[in-house]
Amino acid sequence: MNSNKPNQGKSSDSKGKISKSPKQQRRNQDRFKPQEEANKQPKRIIKKPDFEKPIAKPAQAKPAVAADGERIQKVLSRGGLGSRREIERWIEEGRLKLNGKPVALGDRLKPGDYLQLNDRVVNWDKFAIQPTRVLLYHKPTGEVVTRRDPEGRPVVFTQLPKLTTARWISVGRLDINTSGLLLVTNNGELANKLMHPSTEVEREYAVRILGDVSDAKLETLKKGVELEDGVAKFDEIHFYGGEGANKWYHVIVSEGRNRLVRRLWESQEVIVSRLTRVRYGPVVLPERLKTCTFYELTDKELDLLFEFAGLERNEPDALPTKADAHRRDNRKR
Repeated sequence: MNSNKPNQGKSSDSKGKISKSPKQQRRNQDRFKPQEEANKQPKRIIKKPDFEKPIAKPAQAKPAVAADGERIQKVLSRGGLGSRREIERWIEEGRLKLNGKPVALGDRLKPGDYLQLNDRVVNWDKFAIQPTRVLLYHKPTGEVVTRRDPEGRPVVFTQLPKLTTARWISVGRLDINTSGLLLVTNNGELANKLMHPSTEVEREYAVRILGDVSDAKLETLKKGVELEDGVAKFDEIHFYGGEGANKWYHVIVSEGRNRLVRRLWESQEVIVSRLTRVRYGPVVLPERLKTCTFYELTDKELDLLFEFAGLERNEPDALPTKADAHRRDNRKR
């Protein structure tokens, strides 16, 4: 969490005013967020990763369900197959079968039960109740957010640590030409909550565009533009400077439609030459996190993320030193 810090790297002039040193001025110019906007932003989860601390092994997962069973929608949601409400709709549509019979709302899974979704077997026992893990992955351009790519392009999931149970679930997506912050977790319910349109979680992007943009176009982008899939807009637009033909802006959107940021700029005939996501909700991309590496949230940071999502963190106790910080470079050489 960000906190107020004493003024470091500053000097006082003869009139008692505090002036920033050249080093600090350069550092502030490189920051994703201007100081004057800090008070307008939600609480941050990440302060500064400590890359020197090794990652701890995750606590042992408990069985997927208790002896008396667990509701089907809860188990499948935890495995990332869908939200609880979505799975309840599948039950009403008759798409789920338990031991060969259609599932009814309220049915519970017990050890040894045989579950099918659309007549395909679901290995639900791998959705064990285990400590939640959330990684902040710095995605480079050129990687795709999928498990397998038919074109043979690099995929983000090969860069992440392997899980003995469950699987990594991405919180939203970034297209192949967009870099920056990608959240991944083994908790399907948390992922669905953070992605659901009703939550309107803010996504902030650093955008480099070619040429100048008039105030009239910026105002249009904030008021709303009719796209092929409906009206969309930027909640906020901040100019971040630039030299020559290249100009930098930071924009905030509250929905995750495909290529939304690029399409909004393109609607005003503006060319986007670089796009990087720097924040998702209260989580910011750590400044020292290099591309193709990840940082794992600590237990305290996880508590804050669950609170932000409006979820209770009911799960096995994690190890005291669980994932204080971790750095890993899986770039193929």
